[in-house]
Amino acid sequence: MTMNRRKVMTRGAALLGTVCLRAGRASTAAPLLVEMKGSPRGEAVWFVPVGLAVAPGATIRFVNRDPGNSHTATTYHPAILDRPQRIPDGAQPWDSGLLLPGEEYEVTLTVPGVHDLYCQPHEHAGMVARIVVGRPGQDSGWQGPATDAGDLPRAALAAFPPVDAILAQGAVMPPQGKTP
Repeated sequence: MTMNRRKVMTRGAALLGTVCLRAGRASTAAPLLVEMKGSPRGEAVWFVPVGLAVAPGATIRFVNRDPGNSHTATTYHPAILDRPQRIPDGAQPWDSGLLLPGEEYEVTLTVPGVHDLYCQPHEHAGMVARIVVGRPGQDSGWQGPATDAGDLPRAALAAFPPVDAILAQGAVMPPQGKTP
């Protein structure tokens, strides 16, 4: 079985995130990569990975690898489009703005807990991701996932990977059929 370069890079970034998380400290290494992708005709869009475990202080780089669509990486928070809060208390909400193909955005996450994010134009299609910062019981103030569905579309709610799976695997890839 051969893997293309992007898959190797994504898995390497996920492994680095897991190593940093297990070491209990952030690394000064390069940012961890989360790609924004889409099918050739644009009927499906997704983040790769869709779930990522990182240590507090990790920097995440979002890169739009979809040649046919613009995407955002936006946290769920009332300060941004009056959305329900799905990041830990005390975490700063952030929004990349529209990223054209090839553009990127970086954010450093310091507050332990579950950070849910979405692509503004594609949330209805289930283009969401979950980043778990730190570990419950190990990082002071760790806050679990939001329990209120709020106004999230069903496709978005169904696409969030379980926190336990993210912590066990370090990174959760999108379902089969969404990774070219």
